Amino acid sequence: MAILNGTSIKVYDSGTGILVAFAQNGTLNINHSLREITNKESNGFKESLEGLRDFSIELDGAYAWTDAAGSALTNGADDLLNSYILTRDSLTVKFGNVAGATGDTVYQGRVFLTAFSVSAGTEDTATYSLSLEGTGAITQTVS
Repeated sequence: MAILNGTSIKVYDSGTGILVAFAQNGTLNINHSLREITNKESNGFKESLEGLRDFSIELDGAYAWTDAAGSALTNGADDLLNSYILTRDSLTVKFGNVAGATGDTVYQGRVFLTAFSVSAGTEDTATYSLSLEGTGAITQTVS
């Protein structure tokens, strides 16, 4: 069994192939909500059937406006805010190692950026947090 290095798993804008800048942590959540069908013949035990599925992605990282060379970023947290929350637009993202080896898994789906926050402590690295909520199906591709 190969243990994955978390650094290899990244979030990309699928339309442009651009990596979300300076991300340090990313979490993909996939949920399956059950629908209750308990009735008088259930003998006091809860019964369920399949229901809706959904997914979300949480990201956080170092907050920056420019890259190491001093050039303006086009894939920073601010760019996502301006492009997707303020315009109410969605985007397609990939979560995984898109340049990985055979057998690596990549998840792709359409999302809305639902939350954006910035923290700036005294004499500390400024950080951002993003919440992306899926709309429609998420697909899994194994390379």
